[in-house]
Amino acid sequence: MNTLRDLLDAEIPLVAVSFGDDDSERLAHEAKAAGVDVAELRIDRYSRTDTDHVLQQVRTFKSLPILATLRSTHEGGEWSGTEEERLDLFRAVAPEVQAVDIELSSRGILADVISAAHENDTLAIVSYHNFAFTPGTEELETVIAEAKNAGADVVKVSTMVTSDSDVKRLASLLLKAGADTRLIVIAMGPIGAVSRVFFPALGSPITYSFIGSSSAPGQLDFSETFRLLRTFYPDFDQRKTVES
Repeated sequence: MNTLRDLLDAEIPLVAVSFGDDDSERLAHEAKAAGVDVAELRIDRYSRTDTDHVLQQVRTFKSLPILATLRSTHEGGEWSGTEEERLDLFRAVAPEVQAVDIELSSRGILADVISAAHENDTLAIVSYHNFAFTPGTEELETVIAEAKNAGADVVKVSTMVTSDSDVKRLASLLLKAGADTRLIVIAMGPIGAVSRVFFPALGSPITYSFIGSSSAPGQLDFSETFRLLRTFYPDFDQRKTVES
């Protein structure tokens, strides 16, 4: 049973927090106690990426739904190995996690990563990141369509915004998304901070936060995100009340 799929099906906002491989046992315990919904393990930022080390880190967070990310340098990540090595790690972690995140631009391994995920009842998040600007609506809709056609269970679009019109353009993607499209949309940058709290109201199922150091421009820290979601989303507040 994929616990993350069940949480997504409930259509209540989820908060994901990114973690590296520093002091994992303590952070895994604190994340669970604090109410983190999803542990995004940024394997591309690990001090070591041999399979044994990676799997040990993954299993440390087994009390939470895990999203495994090995972000390419082309989209803001720190992966320094080959694509073949990255694919091997995706295959190794797929049976141990609830979701993997692979960039649409990683064409050489995209299909194989999605296949490895689906073979293990693991969700495939196909992502697009633009740290420079927010493209036009037509280009963004093409990204979403291509990700879905590739086999994405969830499509993630994250772009840098410099104006309110950029934020509105991203919001329109959620408003126009069909019932068959599970879409995470994030507006990066200070102006986009509003998206971290209010895009879930438009259908974006996961918002990303941080404990300690931010991993993306415009992120709100976990305690603030948690407080605001409990304020604006009664179902989220109720779920956290039950969990506590």
